[in-house]
Amino acid sequence: MKNLLFRSAFLAALAAAPVFSSCSDDNETPTPDEENEQITTLRYELTPTTGGATLTAQYRDVDGDGGAAPVITGLTLAPNTTYTGKLVLLDETKSPAEDISAEVKEEADEHLFLFETTGTNVTITRTDKDKNNLEVGLDTRLQTGAVNATGTTGNLKITLRHQPGTKNGTATPGDTDVEVNFPTAVR
Repeated sequence: MKNLLFRSAFLAALAAAPVFSSCSDDNETPTPDEENEQITTLRYELTPTTGGATLTAQYRDVDGDGGAAPVITGLTLAPNTTYTGKLVLLDETKSPAEDISAEVKEEADEHLFLFETTGTNVTITRTDKDKNNLEVGLDTRLQTGAVNATGTTGNLKITLRHQPGTKNGTATPGDTDVEVNFPTAVR
């Protein structure tokens, strides 16, 4: 009888072992499948539609967040001129530098660039679209207006919004991946 009682208790404990082991307290923090991309360089390249040299506004922070301050190069644009624009995004913390603009283009339905000008007579139109026919902003058309004899100065703010699953063509949904203010003059 003692042997039968021991055997029953042993079998019950053996049967319960998987239940107890599967309920272990796991306090480990999950690691993401991919780390977030870092944007160390944002370059806005503008070429006059009538020909001429390409102008470039650039934000560059090669050591990433913290450390040395970023270097920002602004723009001086001609009045009454139309430019085609192209944005280039890089992660220069990697070697070789990673082209983040290619990733943004691949995931265009999750990204939207915003362009906001203050103090200058400049209009920017996004000319590229995603698979849902919503604007993206990697490619643009920039138009300057007339200015007075001394010209105008202000800022051009470029913001990249990351909007996975929420992109609706407006700035509201999502998070900001990068935002830069470029000093801008029209003269």
